[in-house]
Amino acid sequence: MSWQAPPPPYGDPPPPLEQEARRRRRGAAVARGLGRTGVWAARTARRAADAQGADVSGLNRLLEVHAVNAAADAAVAISLAGSLFATPATGGHGGRGSVALYLLLTMLPFAVVAPLLGPFLDRFAHGRRWAIGGSMAARAFLCWVLSTALPHQTVWMFPAALGILVMSKAYGVTKAAAVPRLIPAGFTLVKTNGRVSMAGMVGVAVSAPMAGLMSLIGAEWVLRWGFLLFVLATIAAIRLPAQVDHSAGEEGSHLRGLEGGRLRIPPPVTYALRANCAPKWTSGFMLMFMSFYLQKYPLPGLSILMSLGLLAGAAGLGNLIGVTAASLLRNVPPRLTVSVVVVADAVVAIIAAIAFNTWTVIAFALVAGLGQSLAKFALDSTIQQHIPAHIQTSAFARAETALQLAWVVGGFVGIALPLTHNAHIGFWTAGVVLSGWGAYVLSRRTATPAPVLPT
Repeated sequence: MSWQAPPPPYGDPPPPLEQEARRRRRGAAVARGLGRTGVWAARTARRAADAQGADVSGLNRLLEVHAVNAAADAAVAISLAGSLFATPATGGHGGRGSVALYLLLTMLPFAVVAPLLGPFLDRFAHGRRWAIGGSMAARAFLCWVLSTALPHQTVWMFPAALGILVMSKAYGVTKAAAVPRLIPAGFTLVKTNGRVSMAGMVGVAVSAPMAGLMSLIGAEWVLRWGFLLFVLATIAAIRLPAQVDHSAGEEGSHLRGLEGGRLRIPPPVTYALRANCAPKWTSGFMLMFMSFYLQKYPLPGLSILMSLGLLAGAAGLGNLIGVTAASLLRNVPPRLTVSVVVVADAVVAIIAAIAFNTWTVIAFALVAGLGQSLAKFALDSTIQQHIPAHIQTSAFARAETALQLAWVVGGFVGIALPLTHNAHIGFWTAGVVLSGWGAYVLSRRTATPAPVLPT
């Protein structure tokens, strides 16, 4: 008797047409589920944006703009990371040279924003809505250009990518100058800035997974998603409340005086800016040094990917804690905040140098993320409080340039240090630099006259 294969356990398979019909029904069900989830998320986000008087002051509109902007920026970053600016993950000299070139490229947008775009945008103090909308529209156009240039590797790739970065910085400084005009009753500047940043984190959390899925199809599709988001952000920017453009009574105000056509920066701003260089330097150093170190010497019992993920997770958690704290706490002096951050960064770096292990590395990353977030909120609120509105954009642009320079210097130090089996050299270097800079900042908090800004 010949052997026969047993029948299928569930009968004969359905014909191809029925299989296709089933796939369509499943796809439609998934689409309906995503649509309902999107509507629920949008309604929930709208209620959160309107809470605590934000709908009365108009802050809710700015929260919506910033959330969509952050979502679009995340899409652009994912597309560029997977295509244009992808660098090999290697600890050799070639990899370090590529990263050093990347660090230099990150300074180019700031070289344009600080001396050129800052003063130019200050001339639109009565048209901040259109300045914000213009930066969104420009990035939408450049995203579309980049999406068509990327598959064919044309010469327009790098100019379009650089233009997107420049316009992103232009939006950042203009948005920061608009925040003080939308503060709800009972809010401080730090709390308002924290709430704006929280909206940006929500936008990234929603957009990044979608952009990641689209990157499986191609980076150009991620850029088209970014184009759509920037178009929506342009419309939302134009719908910002009219008080964003109002600077009544501020054009006649002055800083601490004029000296040869240059404006003095108030001492609180000077102190906050100098103090912010410490966490920014720490961030650049940690990213570059620990990325190369963990690729060569992963944390005990962990793979390279898990070690890098643990470091990034700790830094991200610290940043999230900082954003949450800034959006909830009130009446915390910015001067005290930046002072504590400077000291904490130096102390944790020295602890990691003395007792290098997995837990001290996590603590260093956590404190670095937390300190950078809190110190930046304190700096923004100090500038918004002490700098006249008609030159705030220039002040923010120059502050961002100084902080980016500190980040780049920290990154260069990180890639220049030798990689030994233990990371004592790196953390001792960080501890000495941060301690020296902290001592300088704390000792000169009232001792020297304020530097000056060109008018």
